[in-house]
Amino acid sequence: MAYSKYKSTPLTDDEIKQKYVDIQDELQEVFAWKKEEEEKLADPNSSPQKQSAAKRALKKIPRRINTVKGQIIYWKLRVAGESHFKANIELNEYWASCKEE
Repeated sequence: MAYSKYKSTPLTDDEIKQKYVDIQDELQEVFAWKKEEEEKLADPNSSPQKQSAAKRALKKIPRRINTVKGQIIYWKLRVAGESHFKANIELNEYWASCKEE
């Protein structure tokens, strides 16, 4: 059985631009989160539990940053007019380079 139409409607140019802006905002939120966790770890008045939680969070932050940067690459290509297929290939190449590090 073949489909003659998209299962869902494609994103409009405005929606693609909005997604690109949203993911850039998310990167700023991740950097703020990283700064907040580093401050908790450096604060001598923090409880041991709070410092331990900050250490665990700091291990997760680099992967989150890579995830958001990959999404920025994807949406930047989509804004430039590339197809989902081409942008997804670039995203996968970025992920492969992250895993090699």
